This record gives sequence, C-alpha cells and structure tokens, in this order.
Amino acid sequence: MRLILALSVVLALSVQALHAAGADGHPPFSWGTVPVYAHLANMSEDFTSEQHDFLAEHFDFITIEKGHAKRNRGSTEKGFAIAVQEIKKRNPKAKVLFYWNSTIKIGGYEAIDDFPKGGELVSKDGEPMTIFSCPFCDLSQKEVQDWWADTASVAVRECGADGIFIDAVGKFSINSRRKVLTPEKIEALNDGMVAMVKDTRGKVGPSKLLIQNGVSIDPENIGDRLLKVTDGAMKEHFVSAQPGNKEQLAESIEMLQEVGKSGKVLVIKTWPGFDWRNKEIMKKPREERAKMAREAITFPLACYLIVAEPYSYFCYTWGYQGNDTGTFEWYPELDKPLGPPQGDAKRDGWKYTREFAHASVYVDIETGESKIDWRE
Repeated sequence: MRLILALSVVLALSVQALHAAGADGHPPFSWGTVPVYAHLANMSEDFTSEQHDFLAEHFDFITIEKGHAKRNRGSTEKGFAIAVQEIKKRNPKAKVLFYWNSTIKIGGYEAIDDFPKGGELVSKDGEPMTIFSCPFCDLSQKEVQDWWADTASVAVRECGADGIFIDAVGKFSINSRRKVLTPEKIEALNDGMVAMVKDTRGKVGPSKLLIQNGVSIDPENIGDRLLKVTDGAMKEHFVSAQPGNKEQLAESIEMLQEVGKSGKVLVIKTWPGFDWRNKEIMKKPREERAKMAREAITFPLACYLIVAEPYSYFCYTWGYQGNDTGTFEWYPELDKPLGPPQGDAKRDGWKYTREFAHASVYVDIETGESKIDWRE
C-alpha cells in the first residue's frame, strides 16, 4: 500500500513537472508568484516594441483578441502572426492563443472570404439573426463546422498559435435566442458546436490548447459538454471590486474549485469595479483608472486565491481592446512571493480563508471585506 502511494505521489509530481515545463502544450505554471494571464488586442496597429517587451516579461499565457492590428496589416491573421513572432522572440516559452468566436461571424479575418454560402443562421421565422451587426453562424451545418475548424487549424499551422481561445460557447441557449429559435434548432446548434470542437481537436493536435469562454459542471450545459473536449475554460465575470450576489458567487467558487481539481486550465477573469463600457470613467486619464484598479485589487485577487489550483491563472483588467484597458498596468501584489497552497480553502458561512506558503488569505463575500497578509 505504501509503495502504491509513493508511486502515485511520484507520478503526480512528474505530471506537474511536465505541465510546468509546458512540454505537453500546457502553459508554464508556478506558485512562485501569482500566476497571470493576458487577453488583449489593438485594432489600429501592432503592439509597440515596449509593449511586446512588457507582455513577454510579465506573461507566459496570452490570448491575442479579434481584430489585432487589422487596420494596418489588413487582417487579424496577419496582425496575430506578427504579435506571436515578437512575443516568442522575447519569451520562447510563452503560450499564445488565437481568438476565434464559436458563434458569430466577425469581420476582419481573411477566413471570412471562405465562409460557406448560406451558412448564416436564421430564426424560426426566416429572419437573419445578428448581434452587434454580425451574423450568427449556423453550426448545425457541417460545412460551417468544417470552415471553423479549418480556420483554427490554419491559425496553429501558419500563424504560430499555440492553441485557440473559443469564445461565446453559450450564446445559442440564452433566453433571447430561445424566443426566436425552436428547441430542436438550439439542440442541433449545440450538437454542431461539440462536433466542431472535437474536429478542431483532431486537426490542431493534442499538444495545442483549446480554451473555451464559459465553464459549467451541469451535464445539460454546453460548457460542461465542451469541457470534456477542451483543455480548460475562462470564467469571464467571476468577481469585480464588490461581491455582488453572494449566493451566486459562492456557487461559482464551488464550481471553479471542482473544475480546477480536475486538472483543467482555468482563466479567472476579474474586474476593478468598472469596464470599458463606462464612458465617464473611460474619459478619465489612464493614470486615474490605474489608481482605481490598484485600490480595488485585493477583493478580486483574494477570491482568485480561494479557488486557485495548478493551471489557474489570474486576469485583472477593465477591457480587452486598446492600450489602456489594464493589461499594461502592473501591481505590487503580483511580484510578492506566494508559494503553494497549504491546503484547500476553508469556509465559514460567507467567509473564506486559505493559507499559502507566503500568504494568508481572508475574504467575506457578503460584505466585500478582504485581506491578504504577505510573508517573505
């Protein structure tokens, strides 16, 4: 029995070392400091040399968003390829993902020229379905599934992507779609998405990352179905500077703990209490927004630390597009020694605590009170 236990420990440590080195396609991971993730793009132009330096120095795990540098490079694919090349020149171990929306036909990609004729989704009344003036893709059609998977494969094979960030996986099942699509059509669309992602896995290979935006442990939910195929997920709206609905947050904490323990990669996206849609705040100088974010970071970071497992990454910005939505800010907490967790988080009502080698974490998701005591 002791021999079996010892072998199990050695195997677990070997697998963790393999992941840490990124040898199996996983992003590098370490508890040395808070593990972080970047998600951004600049539609107008390439990142500057200084911005490439910053990304390469601070992040080993990055998604380049839709539309990057398309205005001066002509397409997202060209802009993405240059960004990957520049980042990897500076940080060869970095894993950089290609953003590819699973549901919406977004412009700015060369691949749009090959979109299948008649592949756009229509409602049960025959009306074109759009969001933000972009058509939905009819994923019940095999030709559309093939087009999507082939584009993902090209991004990996020709543009240098280490994998695909699969956005908008739950868009077909929300209430507004249920009003204009039959239950049978929604089921066919979701089945088509699962088939499409499985096909993509085969085309990009097992060592490339597939990260979905949307996470669930409900077997009836498309997020849970896809998680059996993908390597992990982003939880895009985990917490902001204030707790919000404590019951929902407690459910999210429990879910993320379960998914993290399963070995999946998790991106925990948090917010400083505002985002790019707040026009008044976005009119303020960048330095003022950065100050607000610095003052608000403790609660989001503490909530992340409560749920973090190996290959869980912290993301803290107020947007994705442009140079002043938070990615190029940095925070003293992210340089402090952290060390591995000394066990799971403990819950007492709405209060959570957790110990790390160099930090003690406390958070009350009812009041928003939070504290991280850092130790050398």
